[in-house]
Formats: sequence, structure tokens, C-alpha cells
Amino acid sequence: MALDNAPLGKSSEYPDQYDPSLLFPVAREENRRRIGLDDGRWPWFGEDMWQAWEISWLKPGGVPAVAWGEIRFPAASPAIIESKSLKLYLNSLNQAVFSSPDQVAETITQDLSSACGAAVDVTLLSVDDSAPAIGRPEGYELIDDETLEQVAYDYAPESLTTSEPVVGEGLCSHLLKSNCPVTGQPDWATVLIRYSGRKIDRAGLLRYIVSFRQKQDFHEHCVETIFTDLMARCQPESLMVCARYTRRGGLDINPWRSTCAEDGPGPRLVRQ
Repeated sequence: MALDNAPLGKSSEYPDQYDPSLLFPVAREENRRRIGLDDGRWPWFGEDMWQAWEISWLKPGGVPAVAWGEIRFPAASPAIIESKSLKLYLNSLNQAVFSSPDQVAETITQDLSSACGAAVDVTLLSVDDSAPAIGRPEGYELIDDETLEQVAYDYAPESLTTSEPVVGEGLCSHLLKSNCPVTGQPDWATVLIRYSGRKIDRAGLLRYIVSFRQKQDFHEHCVETIFTDLMARCQPESLMVCARYTRRGGLDINPWRSTCAEDGPGPRLVRQ
């Protein structure tokens, strides 16, 4: 297994010296092959936007500094970074001396770009600059109270159906839950879907989202699976899928995939 040598699911000593070799890349190719994308072309634009809440280093005089960061991995990168390895890497900065926050950001940018094989964007922010939490982005309707005649806890893409008329709408569910494929730990998320095309049956969509409850997959893979299932079964004219995952180990991961390059993950949610 590609993750046999990853730190995920294993006891780890936290480093006290800067060490970019801690970063563990995981190729995207295997999952994309699994969902039927094996020709090197993807039907989306997108990125994986991570929020890192535990970043610290030493100023030249030895006084610590703290910040939080937004890290954006392009969806076209050959690899993702295993999350525990990123946490260990960021902790390796704790006792390293940097001349400025800009030097810290430049170092993280260079190391992550090298590890994942594509240009990564890193922004460090003061802990006083955090964005306000919100309940739900404007323009998205919650589907979690839809009545389900039969609930599925095993992956059920056949639940996705459409009908007339053609609409444009945003739908939201706070009930996305999947499991880490290595540790089995639960991953919780709000999923946001915006599309235009034949109207997606909301009860069927909710049943589909709930059917991820026992699915073992990484955050990025879940979003790409949802996107490709919706495109294949509902054939929308346009589509955006974003999952805002809750924080684990000081990190939250927020992948989005869209037919429009100008989309993005939007502001953070109250569970983040």
C-alpha cells in the first residue's frame, strides 16, 4: 500500500528541528483511476484549501511567534500531502529561527510545492485576522430535513436522480461523514453543491450523502467522487462541489471541484 511508510496511524515523535523530509506525498492517480479518470484529464477546476491553525516559529531574538495559514494545493498537482505528515512538518518549524513571517511563508511554499509536484500558495495571517464563522453561505438551501423512505449507510450513487424543470440552485448538507482509510477515524464535513441543469431530487441527494457514512476515503477523494457521480448521473450544465471538513490536529481540509475556474471554497463555517 502506498501509505505503508506514512506516519498516519502510527506513534510519532514530534520533531524539534526543521525537517522538510517529514512531508509524505500521496499520488492522486490511484483514486482517479478508481473513479474512471485514467487518461490524465480531469473534468474540473479546483484546489484543496487547507487551514492550518497551529503555526509557530522563533524570531531572531528567540521569542516565539504564532500565526495561522491558508495553504492552497492545485487539484492538478500529481500528489496530495498526507495530513499527519504536514502536521509533523509544521511542528518542525517551532524551534527554527526565521527573520520574518514572509520567510516562513516562503519556506513552507517551497517545501510543499516540491513535495506535491506543483506550485502551492501559502498565506500566513495574524491570529487577529481570522475570518468570522458563519452558519451557511448565502444562496445555499439546507436539505438535511428531507424525508427519506430508506436510509443507506453504504455508498449508493444510484440514489442520484433528476427531473424537470431545468434550474440553477445551491444545496447544502451538514451530514457528510466518511472515515480515514488508514486509521478509521471519522471525518466530518459540510458539503456545498451548486449546479445548473435538470433539478436534482433532494431526498435522493441526501440519501447519497448519508451513504458515505461508512466509506473509507480521503477528503479530496470524497469530493472528486461526489463531483464525478453528479456529472455522470445528473448531467448538469455546470457544477461546483465543495466540502468544508472539521479540524483535526490543527488542520482542516476544504477541497472544491468545479466546471468554473473562478469558483472557490467560500468562507469558513461555524464548525471550523
